[in-house]
Amino acid sequence: MRTYIAGHTGLVGSAICRKLAAGKKHELLVEDHDKLDLKRQKETEDYFKKNKPDWVFLAAARVGGILANSTYKAEFIYDNLAIALNVIDAAYKTGVKKLLNLGSSCIYPKLAPQPMKEESLLTSALEPTNEAYAISKIAALKMCRYYNEQYGTNYISAMPTNLYGPHDNYNLETAHVLPAMLRKFHLAKLLKLRDFSALSKDLQKRPIGFGLDKKVDFKDEGSICAALESIGVTADSVLLWGTGEVYREFLHVDDMAAAALFLMEKCDYSDIGEIINIGTGEDLKLKLLAHIIRDAVEYDGAIKYDTFKPDGTPRKLLDISRIRALGWQPAIPLKDGVKQSYAWYLSSHA
Repeated sequence: MRTYIAGHTGLVGSAICRKLAAGKKHELLVEDHDKLDLKRQKETEDYFKKNKPDWVFLAAARVGGILANSTYKAEFIYDNLAIALNVIDAAYKTGVKKLLNLGSSCIYPKLAPQPMKEESLLTSALEPTNEAYAISKIAALKMCRYYNEQYGTNYISAMPTNLYGPHDNYNLETAHVLPAMLRKFHLAKLLKLRDFSALSKDLQKRPIGFGLDKKVDFKDEGSICAALESIGVTADSVLLWGTGEVYREFLHVDDMAAAALFLMEKCDYSDIGEIINIGTGEDLKLKLLAHIIRDAVEYDGAIKYDTFKPDGTPRKLLDISRIRALGWQPAIPLKDGVKQSYAWYLSSHA
């Protein structure tokens, strides 16, 4: 089985690669971004014509948290629309047998009834802070549906909840909420320990964002402290965005990869329809998540909240009854997954 994973270096794509490689049934096709820009139609079509994949996992995307979505709206809608248009159409033109298009739970309305069923799609207004991204993902799932209906293709669209795990994005300007919290607590812990060698190593390996990286002298303790304090990280406390009162659901990316392979092996478009949710069926307040992460990092400072910053959607819990009825369910509890993520974060600096 010649299987192309678009976005193989990202959080989702790398997890799918690990899952497929373990099974040894697939010849994995991957290409780095500097050699294949999926936003370019000709490059994408030429790659598909040359390699002729049987299966495609469409995991390539521009993603980010609430700040990135609010700041880079043009890039979020253009990049994600271009990637979806080119990959889905190239798959059709070269006879790809099956394609899994990975979306996001943010496609659902801001005030959709909880837990959110697949039928809630397009029933009311989206959350404004991630509307550009959501519209691009809605367009992609509709494209899969219409190609299936017109051309008889077998393209599935799965909508995962908030994902986390190995190879996550820890740039504090563009990260999602869980990795952003984890890194903030880790940096605060190092400050409290006055381990400036580890702090320097961390800041050089991964960007902080917010334009701060150009201002940091990695050998100067004062420069490091000032940069971190400007984003709410001190030895004694960590400042988080929003009120902490909103609810979120989190799925380990290895569970997501298992669900993706399950859908590709066991299900067709005729079994699933337009979209299918993938999640845990459980959510929690971000305040509780913060305590879970702080405990995993073993930081004992205070948690503060910047209530002038936006919370985003009040709640977005997915109804996963359809995929459970098909025979899949998640396996990694949140507390275990957070501990694994922190262990990976530490090992990635080794």
